[in-house]
Amino acid sequence: MKHLSQEQKLTLDMVRDVVAREIAPLARELDEKSLFPYHARDLFAQLGLLNPLLPAEYGGTEMEIATLAMVLEEISKSCASTALMLIAQIDGMLPIIHGGSPALKEKYLRRFAGESKLLCALGATEPEAGSDLLAMKTRAVRQGDNYVLNGQKCFITSGSVADVISVYAYTDPGKGPKGISAFVVERGTPGLVYGRNESKMGMRGSVNTELFFEDMAIPAENMIGAEGTGFANLMQTLTTNRVFCAAQAVGIAQGALDIAIKHTRDRVQFGKTIAHLAPIQFMVADMATAVEASRLLTGKAAALLDARDPKATLYGGMAKTMASDTAMSVTTDSVQILGGSGYMKENSVERMMRDAKLTQIYTGTNQITRMVTGRALLFP
Repeated sequence: MKHLSQEQKLTLDMVRDVVAREIAPLARELDEKSLFPYHARDLFAQLGLLNPLLPAEYGGTEMEIATLAMVLEEISKSCASTALMLIAQIDGMLPIIHGGSPALKEKYLRRFAGESKLLCALGATEPEAGSDLLAMKTRAVRQGDNYVLNGQKCFITSGSVADVISVYAYTDPGKGPKGISAFVVERGTPGLVYGRNESKMGMRGSVNTELFFEDMAIPAENMIGAEGTGFANLMQTLTTNRVFCAAQAVGIAQGALDIAIKHTRDRVQFGKTIAHLAPIQFMVADMATAVEASRLLTGKAAALLDARDPKATLYGGMAKTMASDTAMSVTTDSVQILGGSGYMKENSVERMMRDAKLTQIYTGTNQITRMVTGRALLFP
């Protein structure tokens, strides 16, 4: 991996300081009470971190993806829920950045400049359309100057708190993937109905919401790109999202590893610290090796995205798969190393273990990412 630039060093130093002072102390409370990290939203807005990929021409910082991946890792070491809030923010904005017309970008992206606290979400998943996104049932029918949407979305990250949602729906079901279109939907739109916020296993400080569209009229000018380009737009967004998921997973794993290492140096059994025990040394060695390998692969995928290299899709999927599997195994082993203490809620590793599981599921399950990677390698 290339050496960090001075700007990257300053950014990461700032993030580490904010995480240590403001994010880490509240991580346990967010998890136990399922609280959305509004405090982090406000801090990130003040620091210019809430909308890191916002193009400079619309008042944003236009951060490199490689830098953002490292930022997400730092946040995830202490609080994966807060990192997921930021990932959801990026996900909701990327469809507009990737495919929006100049007029649509001017209309919406400008609102996220400066210290804006507006929140975004991505609305794609449905009860019958998870890995099989083409099975979505939400429909958008043109009626004059509007499209009228009817349907349902589920598990939408930041769904009930978002001010702007990028929503995908079929405009012509007969065309398959070329019949899906994307739209910008604003909070308060008549016909937008909020269902329940899910009660989850992990990342409980992040909100996941059911959304219902009941004869919801959206101005035709709110379509992202041309009709029928929604699926390609979504795939482009998911390619980027998988790198951020990988970075989040690396952070979770590193955070758990740090706690495990400290414990081995402090915990005395049989007259000496357990760091002297060969089985513990082997576990820590394997954990650290996997974390570092995942970090390097994630860094490569991020660099390919910054370079607009077509291989970014392949490496992003590989990074997401490896990093999330690593997060799950490292957090599980960290609980084991801490023993009974690791199983208790006052220690962070059990939370990290629960959080890690989601990284193997969202933005494409690891079964799907393995299948996509295999096909890309075998049928280039």
